[in-house]
Amino acid sequence: MPAARESLLDAAYTALARRSWSAVRMVDVAAAAGVSRQTLYNEFGSKEGLARALVRREADSYLAGVERALHTQADARDRLTATAEWTASAARDNALVRALLTGCWSERLPAPPLSAVPSTSGVPAQRRADGPLPSPGDFVGLVRDRAVAALSAPGTGRSDNGELARSCELVVRLALSCVAAPPGEGGVADLVRVALPRQLPV
Repeated sequence: MPAARESLLDAAYTALARRSWSAVRMVDVAAAAGVSRQTLYNEFGSKEGLARALVRREADSYLAGVERALHTQADARDRLTATAEWTASAARDNALVRALLTGCWSERLPAPPLSAVPSTSGVPAQRRADGPLPSPGDFVGLVRDRAVAALSAPGTGRSDNGELARSCELVVRLALSCVAAPPGEGGVADLVRVALPRQLPV
């Protein structure tokens, strides 16, 4: 029931924008999605399961945006700059992404444990959501590794990409610093362009 699941996640996200997670009621989420409360429980099992699924979806959406940014430009520096800009804008516009990237969960947000929880769900998407959620440190590695894979010359081994990996990690960490302390005029793009060498080792 993927369409109902997405509608329920959309409804939960909209509800979270209006009130704190503790005030979000399952019956209201189901009604907003146009499905029965039983359907909601069949998909997620509980409010905690819904929270984990919502956080997982936002994490996946952020990483999909990273992939898009890494494949929109021809030049490696521009691709890394686009990735940093995406990171800063996604965190600015989405409180769940900001919490995932920084580890700072406000009282308004659901804060599921990052470790896996026992899952008895028959829904594959929920079993995945019940698995481990990425920590801020995990995101650094995930984005760095995606950037290295996107920018590496064909046939280049991982051990040959040490310098590129350091440059990619620098960009990720610079973008995360801009999430915590937004930059001034020129934004994250100017900071990345200054920090990166003229010629990346690709």
